[in-house]
Amino acid sequence: MALTKDTVMTALATVQDPEIRRSITEIGMVKNVEVTGQDVLVEIFLTVSGCPLKEEIIKRVTSAVQEIDSAAKTKVVLDVMNDEQRKKLKELLRGPTKENPFAAEKNLTRIYAVASGKGGVGKSSLTANLGIALSQLGLSVGILDADIYGHSIPRIMGVTNAPTVVEGMIMPQMAHGVRVISMLAFKPGGVTQPIAFRGPMLHKAVEQFMTDVWWGDLDILLLDLPPGTGDVAISVAQLVPKSEIIVVTTPQISAAEVAVRAGTLAKQTHQKVIGVIENMTGVPCPHCGEIMELFGKGGGETVAKAISDELGTEVKVLAKVPFDVRLREGGDSGEPLVISNPDSPAAIEIINMAKALMTSPKGLVGKNLGLLTN
Repeated sequence: MALTKDTVMTALATVQDPEIRRSITEIGMVKNVEVTGQDVLVEIFLTVSGCPLKEEIIKRVTSAVQEIDSAAKTKVVLDVMNDEQRKKLKELLRGPTKENPFAAEKNLTRIYAVASGKGGVGKSSLTANLGIALSQLGLSVGILDADIYGHSIPRIMGVTNAPTVVEGMIMPQMAHGVRVISMLAFKPGGVTQPIAFRGPMLHKAVEQFMTDVWWGDLDILLLDLPPGTGDVAISVAQLVPKSEIIVVTTPQISAAEVAVRAGTLAKQTHQKVIGVIENMTGVPCPHCGEIMELFGKGGGETVAKAISDELGTEVKVLAKVPFDVRLREGGDSGEPLVISNPDSPAAIEIINMAKALMTSPKGLVGKNLGLLTN
């Protein structure tokens, strides 16, 4: 293929902005292209001057040109969009008005709110690993860390960069192929700074994570809820009534009894409980092979049965994730288990759960069925 301005523009149309995940030609990032023999000049508009991924953009542009001619000498010059260009970009991506895309009737994103009755059951670790597993299966996935006070998703996912903001529109951070947003990014004091929000402010924070963040076309959005049945759980039911609940518990009966309440809240919020995850279940002894039930047994079944009886629908145990210290270690290092040890029994169980969620039928909760009554 000849090296011309037209062939270069065609090649650049295949280059996606790493944050927006749209073609750089589609979103107006290509300022100019000049071709002189094998010398190619490509001028690119960045959305903001401090774009953290500008080196990745240069790499992608250079690679696209070399696909045409491996001997091409590509020079990428960076410029920055002006206010009017950023405004047009914002309207192109989100439209002229700000709204919650996940509440729209035509939105096809499946939304899973991952809940627990108490802290310490591994809810956030499972949410992160499940999100990555779904992404590895080819889905577009986002994780909204709705645990405003106790946000831990950034540490688990290894998210360190602050999100890019374009005309008030927030670009979520990317980690392991998953889009992530959390309260941590908006705290100048970092991880040690506490959040002192009352109920209405919690609701507003979750709402802004949905309306002010450009999520793109997601297949699945996971919400990591705070433990219990407080303000955020109720706000999520109001903001995204079609969200489906996944309850996390440990095998311990006392933990299971608390977890039941996180699921039976659905009776008041009119949501669907899609299933229960039992985390930290028994593992084989490395010396004798006997199953060690470190945290008791039967918690998952107890929770599923209690919720089923209360709601009058069948709620299943989606997975029993064996206790694995590497699940915790991966969360501390920012390398979740499905990335660091995908062949481990715990990772395999999470991956199988992701496959099951991909094929599960979609519920009718929160949908307008268009039925007329006399």
